[in-house]
Amino acid sequence: LCLLFRYRAEVISRDDIRRCYDTIRPYIRRTPVIQVPFGDLDESAALPAGTLKLEQLQCAGVFKARGAFTNLLLREVPAAGVVAASGGNHGVAVAYAAHRLGVPAKIFVPTVSAPTKIERIRQLGADLVVTGDLYADALAAAQDFQRSSGAMSVHAFDQRETILGQATLGLELAEQAEQADGLDTVLVPVGGGGLLAGVASWFAGDVRVIGVEPEGAPTLTYARAAGQPADAPAGSVAADALAPRRIGELVFPITQSYVEDVLLVDDDSILAAQQALWQAFRVAAEPAASVGIAALLAGAYKPAPGEHVAVVISGANMSPAQLG
Repeated sequence: LCLLFRYRAEVISRDDIRRCYDTIRPYIRRTPVIQVPFGDLDESAALPAGTLKLEQLQCAGVFKARGAFTNLLLREVPAAGVVAASGGNHGVAVAYAAHRLGVPAKIFVPTVSAPTKIERIRQLGADLVVTGDLYADALAAAQDFQRSSGAMSVHAFDQRETILGQATLGLELAEQAEQADGLDTVLVPVGGGGLLAGVASWFAGDVRVIGVEPEGAPTLTYARAAGQPADAPAGSVAADALAPRRIGELVFPITQSYVEDVLLVDDDSILAAQQALWQAFRVAAEPAASVGIAALLAGAYKPAPGEHVAVVISGANMSPAQLG
């Protein structure tokens, strides 16, 4: 009973999400969707047509710009500015939002972060600190800095405003899919779970929402098995984007309420999906953004006949050399 009380979902309503969208809309892009024959990714897979939500075209190259702007616009930012810990993408997004809004930003990332993301954070003028081997190490350092400086912490996923901002992707996708005869299922990448919780909050059971995470970083899988957020391994080719130590405390109950399932895909499948996206559709996606396609190609998710599936392509902060 105590566990149920502790992990009761915080309600993020569609009205909340609409108001948030109105606030951040001048600063973000309404990213496009395209209808594609998924079978073109692998002719042997016998997949139907579906939708790609091209969020890699978002400002800062990743969906996290939505949550970053929501935090900076809806919360009172002190003179000390903002601080964030990140595997890379959240740091880029917070640095971008802070640069646009003229706010000082200090970003902590681990050594596992991709060089392209580290360089982008520096280019945007943030004060960057590379420390520790994993996201959890960078987070601990950021928390120490926040306590000593008074800067406002912008959490990568476990913050109401962060989830609220990411939920605006669900709003856009719902409007865009309505023009394409509706939607049955959405496949969403999972790291800390902010994007998944946001998208699930918007659809609230009206559409099947499925999380997809790397086998090497099974944060939501471990949490579901334990009935609460639990420490999980933090490996995988997507470790710089989908490998926090555990799923968020605010995120978890939302996923319990509105996420139907979570799927695991291995690194080989993720890299094959990344290449297939580029070869079939000329869509550039980093490994973390390719997990939904990996689930289709590896058979982890098998659409029913006539099912309309959308896959969120969440970011593309990487070196072009990764595309071969």
